Amino acid sequence: MLFRPYRPLYIARKRIPFTPGLIPRNQANLAQRVANTIMGSLLTPDELQNIARRLLQPERVKVAISWLLRSSLQEVGQNKEEKSAQVLGNVLRDLFSESLPRLVRVLSRREDFLEAQINQIFDQVLIDFQFSDNQAKQLSDWLVDVVLPPNRIRQILIDLLTDRNIQIIDETFREKSSGTYWVIANVFGLRNTLNRLRAFCLDEKETANMRIQELVVTLEIRSRLREWLKSLSLQNLPVSTVRQLRESIREAVQTYLQDRGSTLLQSLGSSIDWEDVAVLIIKRLQSSESVNQSLDVISEELSLILERYLEEELETIIQKVIPILSIDEVIVNRVNDTSPEQLETTVNSIVKNELQAIVNLGGILGFIFGGLQAGYFYFS
Repeated sequence: MLFRPYRPLYIARKRIPFTPGLIPRNQANLAQRVANTIMGSLLTPDELQNIARRLLQPERVKVAISWLLRSSLQEVGQNKEEKSAQVLGNVLRDLFSESLPRLVRVLSRREDFLEAQINQIFDQVLIDFQFSDNQAKQLSDWLVDVVLPPNRIRQILIDLLTDRNIQIIDETFREKSSGTYWVIANVFGLRNTLNRLRAFCLDEKETANMRIQELVVTLEIRSRLREWLKSLSLQNLPVSTVRQLRESIREAVQTYLQDRGSTLLQSLGSSIDWEDVAVLIIKRLQSSESVNQSLDVISEELSLILERYLEEELETIIQKVIPILSIDEVIVNRVNDTSPEQLETTVNSIVKNELQAIVNLGGILGFIFGGLQAGYFYFS
């Protein structure tokens, strides 16, 4: 009679009493009473706060945040690499092409702009720099073959030996020389020799180039340049010269950045494929050990921040969460959606022995009182 029948039974459109069973007939009231009991006695706001504190302990929160960060980083690389690379590429493009030039334009107005950085680079890199043998050889070959080939040297001689320059050289040699050189300068002079050298360079181009090439080989210009480059070092210069050189380099760099720094950065930023750079950065972040280690630190810091926040705002949060979750409505709907068969199975699984004891007790009491009544009628 508690559970069955599950549905009402009718005779001539009249419901038979005690159908359906007690629990199916009052299932709606039962659901509401269960919800009221749970919300009033079990899931009170204080109890929900205690549950939230146990669930949001710093250790659990740290593990959850760390898992979330690692999963997000892995998800970015596996499924959304193209979109993530596009977003990161746009950020890098804006930073390098827009924000950084504006920042350089503002900072370059300061007198000490990059002073410490340039001095540090000069002291730690340039002052100790020295060409290796291979570098000196490549640079000397480049100077001889590309910068100053025979034809270029011949053209320099032609440009140098103008009529005015020849006259100045001749007059200076006549005035400044003494002794035997004075006799040679004033008797023979240098004008004719220099004129003939210029005419030779102009009229006999191929021959002049060959002679210049022979002189370069004979004088061992390549090896001399290589040895000079190998011995070239700022440490060989006087201290005062090094200081002046450092100061001039710093001023030159500052002046260049002040005048053209923002333009240089913008042009450089527009020439870079930032999406490819973003893809490389994302792949590097995924395999970076330092990033993986930093995730644990970030997770711990975020868990501590969340703990401090919850200490102050947990009560307010719970008050706002309870109406949103509508736990009582969930319980009512869940009980109402449960079929009478399931209710019977659930209740029997919980109190089967107790219900059987009630049945047995009813049978025993019925037997005793029936026996007493039968004896009474018999003796009376």
